[in-house]
Amino acid sequence: MPAIVVGTALWLVALAGVLVFGDDTILVWTCLSGGLLGIIGYGIFKWQRSAARRGSRTAQRGLD
Repeated sequence: MPAIVVGTALWLVALAGVLVFGDDTILVWTCLSGGLLGIIGYGIFKWQRSAARRGSRTAQRGLD
């Protein structure tokens, strides 16, 4: 499992915890931003991995 998935899951768990137990606005936005950036990062990772698998010359190597 890629570290991106683990990190994103941790940000989303932290977001749930902040929403349940806290009311600090900056923590909510920080956790939300971390989760969204993780989702975007995973999308880029998946896109590059599929390009490498199909043999695209511009794809990064070593993502499998």
